[in-house]
Amino acid sequence: MPSAAETTDEDTAILRAKLNQETARIAWVDLQRFFARGVAIRVAPELDLVDTAVAFAQNRSAFVQAEMALGRVDRVEADQARRWLEDDASLWAVVVSPWVLVQQPPTDAAPEAASSQH
Repeated sequence: MPSAAETTDEDTAILRAKLNQETARIAWVDLQRFFARGVAIRVAPELDLVDTAVAFAQNRSAFVQAEMALGRVDRVEADQARRWLEDDASLWAVVVSPWVLVQQPPTDAAPEAASSQH
């Protein structure tokens, strides 16, 4: 894949569509192995999961570092992983190898509203 500087708007649109298609709800219990390997990345609900995945895929480190500094993107912490397991949580997830980005869906949104985000 071209670097972020070489990526065209068309390339980004194609990548975004691809990642959107690959985004799905999955039970946390099925994602635990990625947490154990240290590659599960939590994306805050206020961020668009697919846009964040595009930034990871395009190696846009300035964006990722800024969001990490704000606490909106980070590795899943043990306490969070335990809560998701206890709650039998189902999360949005998308793979941007080697990472698996996960996002807790809004609890008050209707299912069709939440799925239209991704």
